Amino acid sequence: MKNIKIYILQLVLIGSFSACNSTKEKEVVKDVATEKGVISVSKEQFKSSKMELVKLSKQEFSTSIKTNGFVDVPPANKAKVSAIIGGYIKKSPLLIGDKVKKGQLLLTIENPAFIDIQQEFLEVSEKLNYLKSEYERQKTLFNENITSKKKYLEAESNYKSTVAISRGLEQKLKLMRINITNVKSGNFTSIIPIYSPINGVVSKVNASKGKFVDATDVILEINNTKHKHLELVIFEKDVLNVKEKQSIKFSIPENSENTYNASVYLIGNEINEDTRTVRVHAHLEDENQPFLVGMFVEAEIMIEKSIKWALPIEAILHEDNKFFAFVLKNKTDKAFNFEKKEVILGVKNEEWIEVENYSQFNELEILGKGVFSPLENVE
Repeated sequence: MKNIKIYILQLVLIGSFSACNSTKEKEVVKDVATEKGVISVSKEQFKSSKMELVKLSKQEFSTSIKTNGFVDVPPANKAKVSAIIGGYIKKSPLLIGDKVKKGQLLLTIENPAFIDIQQEFLEVSEKLNYLKSEYERQKTLFNENITSKKKYLEAESNYKSTVAISRGLEQKLKLMRINITNVKSGNFTSIIPIYSPINGVVSKVNASKGKFVDATDVILEINNTKHKHLELVIFEKDVLNVKEKQSIKFSIPENSENTYNASVYLIGNEINEDTRTVRVHAHLEDENQPFLVGMFVEAEIMIEKSIKWALPIEAILHEDNKFFAFVLKNKTDKAFNFEKKEVILGVKNEEWIEVENYSQFNELEILGKGVFSPLENVE
């Protein structure tokens, strides 16, 4: 009988102490030996190494498309807050992460020009009363042929154009959230409030107290994260294989040990001319997960499922560019005797790998845990 070096954990550990204790190494080597292609493992070694016997079993495999993307929310759940008209930020108490409700005061803006608008509106309103009276008077005189048509039309034009100016200024004041009744009473303000358009969480703050902002500047950004989803990108060649309702498994690279589930909801109908890619919109299985909007994700879209005969990945030995399984030949009162037999592998998932020549292994018992040089990476 010829002893061979086998990579069981215990032997690796014993090997590191071989220089100081060769007797113990010899005792352990007796527990694992080979003769005429048969590998024998003592029952003590089988038990201490927590080895297990398995049989071929049918497992589900999915063909997938690997892709990436990010966590997002629908456009209706995003808001970029700007001022209706430029001004200096008077009050800005919010920080990133603060929760806000629709209609809540976010900040105030101050500008002396706001007073000019109110003053103009009040002047136009006062003038409008006179122009309305003059228009009605000229209309009566014209109907009685006392005044000329020219004077009547001039009065009508002055009145209606001033009405248009008044209504325009009134709408501007309403957009600025300035009380019209107060303005008509002569109570002007140089400060206007800005309220939240949606419920959500403040995601960006782009300005601080005292800063001047234009109407085009985004002061705050708010996201409502109640309806988070995935925005994925697939290449043109994969578009025809992706269908609605296909399942998706994804992970966050910084926390790749956890896998989450989603499903395809919408597939874009236009290819990006620069990248030759298409957007895929996916719904999360659990929207309550603490994902942040904008988080990068790595995903697999499961495009096809099949049932295959398979073995656990850790039951496969990779040696000299070939793959083997250890088949139980027989067992005695003292040992398990295994025969190394080549396997032809197919698709795999996280735990199982397909055995294409499964007919040669049907009903055979195979070493499924504790393989001497376990398979780690098979493409």
